[in-house]
Amino acid sequence: MDIEVIPLSQLQTDTPGLLTKCCDSGQAVVVELPDHRFVAIQSLDADDEADSLVSDLIDTNPSFRALIEKSAASPRKPFAVKA
Repeated sequence: MDIEVIPLSQLQTDTPGLLTKCCDSGQAVVVELPDHRFVAIQSLDADDEADSLVSDLIDTNPSFRALIEKSAASPRKPFAVKA
């Protein structure tokens, strides 16, 4: 997989264009911050990687796991039916 390294200023100039390019090409983009740290941006395949991301969050993040447990324990309301 190719990785493109860009300065933060380039991301700020055309964020929507850069994110669209990242999603369309599957190419990861690494943004170099002014303090010389790096942030990676990578598109996710909606079916496989998103499920994997959620599974990783459940496995490794107690706060996320507690949020899911709280949601599962709460009463469900039916969807409103529009006439």
